[in-house]
Amino acid sequence: MKFKVQTRRFWSKWMIIACVGAIMLCMSTSVQTVKAAEGVTLFTPYTDISVVPGETIDYSLQVINNTDTVQTVPLTVSGLPQDWSYEFSSGGWSVREISVLPEQEVTVNMDVEVPLQIDKGNYMFEVRAGSAAQLPLTVRISEQGTYKSELNVDQTNMEGLADSTFTFDGELRNRTAEEQVYALSAKAPAGWEVQFTTNSDRVTSVSIEPNQTASINISVRPPAQVAAGTYTIPVSASTSSTSANVELEVVITGTYGLELTTPDGLLSTEVQAGKSKSLDLVVRNTGSTELTDVQLSDSSPVDWEVEFEPAAIESIPAGESVRVTAKITSSDQAIAGDYVSQITASTAEATDSAEFRVAVKTSMLWGWIGILIIIAALGCVYYLFRKYGRR
Repeated sequence: MKFKVQTRRFWSKWMIIACVGAIMLCMSTSVQTVKAAEGVTLFTPYTDISVVPGETIDYSLQVINNTDTVQTVPLTVSGLPQDWSYEFSSGGWSVREISVLPEQEVTVNMDVEVPLQIDKGNYMFEVRAGSAAQLPLTVRISEQGTYKSELNVDQTNMEGLADSTFTFDGELRNRTAEEQVYALSAKAPAGWEVQFTTNSDRVTSVSIEPNQTASINISVRPPAQVAAGTYTIPVSASTSSTSANVELEVVITGTYGLELTTPDGLLSTEVQAGKSKSLDLVVRNTGSTELTDVQLSDSSPVDWEVEFEPAAIESIPAGESVRVTAKITSSDQAIAGDYVSQITASTAEATDSAEFRVAVKTSMLWGWIGILIIIAALGCVYYLFRKYGRR
C-alpha cells in the first residue's frame, strides 16, 4: 500500500513538471512569434509634410531589424491617391524587397511624385514592410493644382542711368504634363532692345520638359537719349496651349552731360602782361537730368590768376545753360607770347574742360620808350658827326 502511494506521488511530480515545461515551451514560442512579428520597424522623421502640386517627395526610410535573425520583408504602399506614383531604391538600385541583418538597419529611399492636377488638401497613405511594420504618412498639398506655365523673375524692378544695361534673372517652369516649346517676346517702348539668353546663348524660344524649369536671362537696353522716368516692359513666354507673363519695370534716372564753351565758340583771347581780361563762358547741361553744385576751376601758368563769377553754380536743369564770367589776370613778368589756360566745370556725375589760348602783349609805353631811345641814340650820333666829322 505504501509502495502504491509513493508511485502515485512520483508520477504526480513528473506530471506537474511536464505540464510546467509544456506551458513554458508554449510561452517561449508565443514570445518568439510576437518578437518576429513586431521586430521590424519602419522610420522616417518626415511623417507630415507640405508640398506644392507637381513636386517629387524624396523620403528617407530606415528599415530596422530588432530581432536576432535576418528579416526579409517586401516593401509596398497602400492608400496612395490616384495618379500618384512611387519608387523604392537603395544602394543605387530599384528595390521591392529588402533583407536586414539582426539588430541592424537599412536605408531605403522612396520617391513619391505628386501630380500637377490635384486639389488642395491633405492626403494620407501607408508604407508597409510586409505584415511586420506599417508607417502612416501625410502629405498636405498647399495650393490648388493647375495646368499652366510660370515665368518668375527674382527682381522685377531696376534703376539706373540711360546708358546702363539692365539684366533680369528669370525662371520659366512648365507645369503641364507635356513638353512645351515657348516663344519668348517683349513689348518694349520704341528704341528699346530686349534680348533673351539661356545657357549663354541668345534665343527667341526655349523647350522645356513636363514639370521642369529653364533659367532665362532678360537683358534690357534703353535708347541713348531716353528721358528720365519709369518704363514698363511686358515679357511673355507662350505656346499654342499655355502662356506665362511678367512685367519688368525700369527706372531711368537720366543721363549726365556737361559742356563748357563760349557764346561764339572762340577759345582764344589777348591780354597785356600784368593786366586782366574777362571771358564770357557758357556751362551747358547736355544730359537729361538736372546737375547740381557745378564747380569751376582752372589750370593756368605760374603767377596767373583766374576768378569766376559766380564761383559755383547751384543747379542747371536738363538742356539749359548758365553764363559765367572768367577774369584772367596774367603775370606782370610774362613776356610776349601764347599761353594756355585750362578751365574746368565739374559735378559729381560729369565734367568738361576747355583750353583757352591767351596771347600776351607787352605795354605800348615800353614800345614808345624804345623808339625814343633809338631816336635819341641817332641824334647823338648825328651831333657827334657834325661836330667832329670835319677834323
